[in-house]
Amino acid sequence: MNKNYLVYTVVLGGLLIPFKGMGQQKELKNFSLFNPVPREQMREMETDRPDVTESPYTVDAGHFQFETDLARSIREKSETTKTNTLLINQMNLKIGITGSTALQIGFQTYGRQSEKELDADEKEITEGHGDLTLRIKQNLIGNDGGKFALALLPYVKFPTSKYEDSRFEGGLIVPMQYQLPGEWHLGFQVEVDRLKDQDEQAMHTEFLQTLTITHSIIKGLDGIAETYYTYDFKAHHFSNYINAAIQMDVARDFKLDAGLNLGIQHTAAKHFFVGASVRL
Repeated sequence: MNKNYLVYTVVLGGLLIPFKGMGQQKELKNFSLFNPVPREQMREMETDRPDVTESPYTVDAGHFQFETDLARSIREKSETTKTNTLLINQMNLKIGITGSTALQIGFQTYGRQSEKELDADEKEITEGHGDLTLRIKQNLIGNDGGKFALALLPYVKFPTSKYEDSRFEGGLIVPMQYQLPGEWHLGFQVEVDRLKDQDEQAMHTEFLQTLTITHSIIKGLDGIAETYYTYDFKAHHFSNYINAAIQMDVARDFKLDAGLNLGIQHTAAKHFFVGASVRL
């Protein structure tokens, strides 16, 4: 069976699961996009950023949450090329559809990429807006209480980028979180993706697994430490990362963050970013 067909079938199935679950679950007081949760009953604000591990919690029904990389610098090096990328406003708009389902729309407002051929010493610079991504988060366990939460997060990325050569991509993300004693939070995520090869138009399947720990440094300021790896089934190649970030509560519905993702291998990407999240 064609690998692209298999992966996209899995993603499509994941995209349909939330809507099937909507008919099977009795949502708390039937809150929805058109019947918003009253502000006094809203859950504590949770974000999918700044770490790679996504949150299993959804936005409250009828509310919106905007999360963005205000600026992100990415440095990558393969066997043949060296690439530096600057992203401005890499945004994710989250819309609470029901008590356990949220739609997410991701878009890269501006990207500038500089690619240098190592053997020819030639550099090519491209710029423009980036890709469009659609995601649906369906919480399965623990959205409104308990010490464990689990969600499904299928996505499809559309190749709208003007600054890089892109293709249709997709995947399924399964984020989990445990609330540990002493206000420690342990996050875990597994993910399978169908992605474009870095140096050519061919595709490959990739597996990702993360582990993250979060704890308050001082009141209103959280520290986040994370490790994750990816495995390219086509190249039979592991990439390992160590990440660190801080997130500050500026107001009840507004957070700022900054951090870095450092690839251990010389070919693994290195990210440096600052970002923000606001809930409406």
